Amino acid sequence: MMAAKSNFFNAEERTFRLSLSAIALILILILVGIFCTLLSASIPSIQASGWKFLFSSAWDPVTNDFGSLPFLVGTLLTSLLALLMVLPFSLAIGLFLGEYYTEGRVSQTFKSVIELLAGIPSVIYGFWGLFVLVPIIRSIETSVGVIPYGIGLFTASFVLAIMIMPYAVSITRQVITMVPRHLKEAAYSLGATRYEVIQKVVLPFSRSGIFAGILLALGRALGETMAVTMLIGNTHSIPHNIFAPANTMPSVIANEFTEAVGTIYTSALIEMALLLFIVTAIVNFIGRQIIKQFAYDDK
Repeated sequence: MMAAKSNFFNAEERTFRLSLSAIALILILILVGIFCTLLSASIPSIQASGWKFLFSSAWDPVTNDFGSLPFLVGTLLTSLLALLMVLPFSLAIGLFLGEYYTEGRVSQTFKSVIELLAGIPSVIYGFWGLFVLVPIIRSIETSVGVIPYGIGLFTASFVLAIMIMPYAVSITRQVITMVPRHLKEAAYSLGATRYEVIQKVVLPFSRSGIFAGILLALGRALGETMAVTMLIGNTHSIPHNIFAPANTMPSVIANEFTEAVGTIYTSALIEMALLLFIVTAIVNFIGRQIIKQFAYDDK
């Protein structure tokens, strides 16, 4: 009887393990399938442009002369500028909710606001940016002697920073609350102040998790389309300052794919999607290596 029961549980365990393995394999196959689909559809553009696609600034559908450099630069600049804007605020709000107000009405109110910000559609952020932020940016540009476009790299990055902030704040708050209480109490017993405990205990212990939140926010920023398309200016040129109009890879795909005529033109846009896929994968790989290094240093 006991042997039969043991065999039943072993069979159940094997079935469960195989199910998990199959699900993990399906996810890998989906990822490989997406890459192969983009690669196969990009072959006409790859054959026509070669490596020139990565380093050229031309974008002329009439002559089938395509280059991704302005869009690659615009994507990276917009995402990194948004990340620089959001980093101090996400860290401050994470510490505020994770150390000072972990429970209570204040904490619940902030959490609700953060969840609401994460759930707002990007098109609403775009409209808010057009009607509220653009006039403010235009007045700032006039005061500093820059051509007052209003829309441009800085405007898109500012709205993008607001959009990705909930992801960074949520993970930062969560990892800060996971710092073992006995470590903080030991620091307090030695006479450390709240600031010293945060500086010497909380931040070093949770830095890998904080960086993971930043990485998640960066991944969200790289792929954002609608709000950035509405606010960045959609100019096929490399921006010469942070207020200049620019374009990103998701924006040019969204703007031109439905109007693309011809095999090379369509394939060039798909190759742009492939490049965005590769850039996102590289950024995530680098970020994970840094997280592993943080975890190794902590040990």
